[in-house]
Amino acid sequence: MKKTAIFRSDLFMEHMKNVDHPESAERLRVIYDEIDRPEYEGAFINPDFQAAEEDVLRLNHDTAYIKRLAATKGKPCAFLDADTQTTARSYEAACLAAGAAVGAVELVLTGGADNAFCLVRPPGHHAEAGKAMGFCLLNNAALAARFALKKMGLRRVMIVDWDLHHGNGTQHSFYGTDRVLYFSTHQFPCYPGTGDFGETGIKLGKGCTVNVPLPVGLNDEAFASIYNELAGPIALQYRPELIIISAGYDIHRDDPLGGMMVTETGFAYMTKVLLDAAAVCGCPVIACLEGGYDLGGLKNGVMATLAEMRGQSIMADKTIMEFSTVSMPLMAIEKVRNVAKRIWNL
Repeated sequence: MKKTAIFRSDLFMEHMKNVDHPESAERLRVIYDEIDRPEYEGAFINPDFQAAEEDVLRLNHDTAYIKRLAATKGKPCAFLDADTQTTARSYEAACLAAGAAVGAVELVLTGGADNAFCLVRPPGHHAEAGKAMGFCLLNNAALAARFALKKMGLRRVMIVDWDLHHGNGTQHSFYGTDRVLYFSTHQFPCYPGTGDFGETGIKLGKGCTVNVPLPVGLNDEAFASIYNELAGPIALQYRPELIIISAGYDIHRDDPLGGMMVTETGFAYMTKVLLDAAAVCGCPVIACLEGGYDLGGLKNGVMATLAEMRGQSIMADKTIMEFSTVSMPLMAIEKVRNVAKRIWNL
């Protein structure tokens, strides 16, 4: 059994409270209710954590933007863009979510847990340095990576994003550096319109952004192929000292905003690939919750990820063997190989 930490708080459910919106408090409520079932008593570490202070937020976000976001505190409704709004306690929730992400990094890097899952909202991967986007206020995964590099002394961090939507904010945060490798699978074309094959980084970061844009309708076997042939091998070559998963569950087959066909088994297998790579590299893994809007699919996907983290897979040995050898002839894999071949041996 692994020591898996969960970062949770009822404050996260105050964001967008009583607002009819896909990114609702019910998303966390169903997960928390599942984790609170008697069979999970004692299964997870529940560490204390604090909201991120402004100096931590400035690791990835502009001061002017932080002040604009802070000014929404206490206001019943404020729109930051066409589909991103705040309510009275959204700023507090966002700062606590960021605090969870950096707290998870500190915990796993100091040996307090083997891995961690930040079950937080609002999500983060669309948030740019200077603006909110796509339901996201602060970029939790990017802040976690910045904290690991600047405060914990790491040299290489890998962020893997399996959300349905491309994490434009995370990509832009590290587009010119080789100290963070951003790997994203996402439906394309889809919001926000970024993440094509040719977006590979600039200057020192050339090749350290790996985008795998995908057509609708791909299933567990397709994602297993991508993670077997691209994500896993790249991780082993990059040798990260920390892997951060931007864990979005809107690629689930029941998700109302998506078009993919992934099941709980697919999420379990993707998690396994990353955990196996982390074991070889000798590094820990943390996950930050992103999207996922079918409550059942979200809950089951998260629990499948947590089962892998704890070392109690939902997958039978036969399934693991079948997935580990699957190789679907996907155009996206070949295109990534062609684009990335100068840097990665794929």
